[in-house]
Amino acid sequence: MPDQHLLIEEDDLQYEEEILCNPYSVKCWMRYLENKLSGPSQALNLVYERALKELPGSYKLWYAYLKQRRRQVKRRCVTDPAFEEVNNCHERALVFMHKMPRIWLDYCQFLMDQCKITRTRRTFDRALRALPITQHHRIWPLYLRFVRAHPLPETAVRVYRRYLKLSPENAEEYIEYLRSIDRLDEAASRLATIVNQDGFVSKEGKSNYQLWQELCTLLSQHPGSVRSLDAAAIIRGGLTRFTDQRGKLWCALAEYHTRSGHFEKARDVYEESIQTVTTVRDFTQVFDSYAQFEESVIAAKMETVSDLGKEDDDDLDLELRLARFEQLIERRPLLLNAVLLRQNPHNIHEWHKRVQLYQDKPHEIINTYTEAVQTVNPAKATGKPHSLWVAFAKFYEDNGQIEDARAILQRATLVQYTHVDELASVWCQFGEMELRHENYEQALNILRKATAVPARKAEYFDSSEPVQNRLYKSLRVWSMLADLEESLGTFKSTKAVYDRIIDLRIATPQIIINYALFLEEHNYFEESFKAYERGIALFRWPNVYDIWSTYLSKFIARYGGKKLERARDLFEQSLDGCPRKFAKNIFLLYAKLEEEHGLARHAMALYERATQAVETGEQYEMFNIYIKRAAEIYGVTHTRSIYERAIELLTDEQSREMCLRFADMECKLGEIDRARAIYSYCSQMCDPRLTAGFWQTWRDFEVRHGNEDTLREMLRVKRSVQAKYNTQGTFLVSQKLRAAEGGASEGINEPADEMQALEQRAAVIAAEAEKDKPQMKEKILFVRSDASRSELAELTRQSNPDEINIGEDDESEEELEPDEVQLEQKSVPASVFSGISDD
Repeated sequence: MPDQHLLIEEDDLQYEEEILCNPYSVKCWMRYLENKLSGPSQALNLVYERALKELPGSYKLWYAYLKQRRRQVKRRCVTDPAFEEVNNCHERALVFMHKMPRIWLDYCQFLMDQCKITRTRRTFDRALRALPITQHHRIWPLYLRFVRAHPLPETAVRVYRRYLKLSPENAEEYIEYLRSIDRLDEAASRLATIVNQDGFVSKEGKSNYQLWQELCTLLSQHPGSVRSLDAAAIIRGGLTRFTDQRGKLWCALAEYHTRSGHFEKARDVYEESIQTVTTVRDFTQVFDSYAQFEESVIAAKMETVSDLGKEDDDDLDLELRLARFEQLIERRPLLLNAVLLRQNPHNIHEWHKRVQLYQDKPHEIINTYTEAVQTVNPAKATGKPHSLWVAFAKFYEDNGQIEDARAILQRATLVQYTHVDELASVWCQFGEMELRHENYEQALNILRKATAVPARKAEYFDSSEPVQNRLYKSLRVWSMLADLEESLGTFKSTKAVYDRIIDLRIATPQIIINYALFLEEHNYFEESFKAYERGIALFRWPNVYDIWSTYLSKFIARYGGKKLERARDLFEQSLDGCPRKFAKNIFLLYAKLEEEHGLARHAMALYERATQAVETGEQYEMFNIYIKRAAEIYGVTHTRSIYERAIELLTDEQSREMCLRFADMECKLGEIDRARAIYSYCSQMCDPRLTAGFWQTWRDFEVRHGNEDTLREMLRVKRSVQAKYNTQGTFLVSQKLRAAEGGASEGINEPADEMQALEQRAAVIAAEAEKDKPQMKEKILFVRSDASRSELAELTRQSNPDEINIGEDDESEEELEPDEVQLEQKSVPASVFSGISDD
């Protein structure tokens, strides 16, 4: 190295003086070094060496010096001797800085760049020995990256083992490296270790199941490489640990045996799995894997046969495998059904479906039904459990074994069902089976036994009691017994059955009607009426309507007008408390009775009552009937008060229709003024924009029967009504118009929004109003103008071309003009002027 005096320049003198005064000041040395940065590297290094000689324990100086030395050799070849000089500098620095991890990291990285593998490894080891354990986490990442960067698996494995003693939570990184270098045995062992650790937390966010799945995949796909673990036991342990993923685990176990070459063991695993899985998803996974396994085995066998030539044993083996595969495919519906039944053994529908799958296999069907009725618990059943017993008995019946069917149904009646209706269905099916085989007396005895009162009575809806104690109140069994008694029994026994049903208070309106009709068929009319009365006492409105309707009809048909007072009492009793919904038919039947057998005024009074007793929607129809019957009985003039009453009570639309009919009737009677008054009254509820038909009808009426003044009055009324509705209901009217035009004609574009629709409709209304507006010399004016009476008369004649000309005298236009009066001059007598003298 040249003498230091040769490297000192004039600019350095001030710094030299400063460090002579303060040789142990780092700031002074750093200012000096900053000044030398732009100079040659040799001079800079010399200053660094001088500074470190004075301050060998300064981390700041050592770090800056080493950084500067590494920068100086950055672009040189690694074989250059300068690299070794830099290495020596690092070694000298570590004499003092051996507790500084940054110095170790930079040195190790520098050695890694020189590709000095052994020296780098030893340096890493020295760093780990020199640094405290709390600083080791800074060294290990670079150390691990170094060992992974070179194909030295043994070295890397040993380094990783040391690393996991410090950080066992990073085992996944080691396992991934082991798999990359194909050391699967140790990888599986490490993976099994962390899976069994309950407190292990994956840094990659994997759950314990995901780690287990990785282990199973590793064991199943590499059975030859993993020998230190019992793969089959581990996978079977997962079947009990992860019950929601059994399908994948079964497939992994079968794949393990398949890759190991144990095909029969794999087939046994598949068979065991499809017999034990409980979900359709797991079954689908296992079955598809099983079918794929069989296909691959068959394909491999066919390739072997084609390559080596055909032999009898090979053909037989191939046929056996094909038959096994076909049987597997055929078994799929049954296997799937078995999965669903394992999932819910009380599913009635699946049991019936299983029986259908065993068609033409009677022994299997019998075994299935037997297993079903023994397995299903009625309290937990999904469906109708009694249908299993009934179908079981029907199977024996169809095969001609009636006694066995009876035995099954007899046992079915003893089952503790949850609902009485299920037990009733069994008894009814029992009776129907006897009827199908024409054992009528046996069928009657069965149903009589079913309806017998038990030793311990119970309420029908008392779920705490067994259904056998509540069966005697089942209407289904009683109804069938009543039908059988009507067909096969005597009148007395049938009547006793119906009486018993009524006494038990389980009858329905239809039962009452059937009972009464039965009595009527046997000519017990008064008894049938008593049955109706008993039914009426049992029920309330609206359930009693059918009984009343049938009762009244039968009573009138039986007696007509012979017992009129009794019939009136019945009708009044039926109308007492009758809802408006059912009053119409009863009133009509009552009024018909009065018309045919009673008094007309009574009938009219009933119609009057009916118009107020029925629902609002039926009042219009009721008034029509009232008016028609009143006109037929009393004449048309008697209907005036009815019309007036209807107009008061009905809605505006219906009142409008009544007014038109009323006015038409008055016209036919010649009462023109009355008709005009009706039109005037009705006009107050007729918006001209919505009821153009009414105004046209009134106009036609005035043209036919009125004169100029009446027609003008009609137009005035129309204008006033139009003004009233314009101020009161414009928005509601436009909404109603839009609703009326809901299905506009095709081809017209719909408006973009509601405001545009209202504007369009307003334009249409304005156009219509413009048409209705009186025009000069064409239509009648509200204010007298130059038009003459003859022109008005001509307009009237033009409006009604069918009017008859009765030959009126022609008058001159001057005579018809009301403004011109003809004056006649006459002389005044002289006496009028008295004594006034002529002027």
